[in-house]
Amino acid sequence: MLKQLPTYLSRALSMALHPLVMPLYLVALLFTQTSFALFPLKVKWYLGGAVVLYGTLIPILVIGVLRYFGKLSNLHIHNRRERTLLLGVGMVAYLICAFVVAKVPQADFLRKFVVAAACCELLCLVVSSAWKISLFMTSIGAAVALFVVMNTLGMTPLFPWLIGCVLAAGLLASARLYLGYHNPWQVLAGFLAGFVIMMIALLFL
Repeated sequence: MLKQLPTYLSRALSMALHPLVMPLYLVALLFTQTSFALFPLKVKWYLGGAVVLYGTLIPILVIGVLRYFGKLSNLHIHNRRERTLLLGVGMVAYLICAFVVAKVPQADFLRKFVVAAACCELLCLVVSSAWKISLFMTSIGAAVALFVVMNTLGMTPLFPWLIGCVLAAGLLASARLYLGYHNPWQVLAGFLAGFVIMMIALLFL
């Protein structure tokens, strides 16, 4: 049992920091720890609901339907064709989400985040046609960049969250390597891709 503990912990960490779960953390953080907390409740429900719907629920629903009809070999989605399909769905979902969020001009920062997420999906889709980049590390790399920008711009004192996110990224990278899902270059490339895309989107879009 003890020999299997690292495997169990690595799998649990991968589930807790799954790309489809990250939008939930984003919404919880933005609407409790930043200026978004001052938005009217109706607006917060609208924005948060849009991010959760398009970033989490719709992709999970698509995965469930494809799995039910036998179109996915397994939930790890190692098959290149399956990854391409789901990345395409994720990209379209985030683009629709960006359109929905853009209807609230005061939420432009959130719109930039969503656009960056769509760009991350697009990059991974293109790269995955020839190479297996880490989607998990792309996601958490984008999250680290988000905290860097928010701290740099002085939006709110989130330095402890930044440190926590960096540590989580390190643990997640170790977990993905331990489970044998990626090699070090795939993990590093994923993190850097997510980080750079998010930084560019938040600072220059």
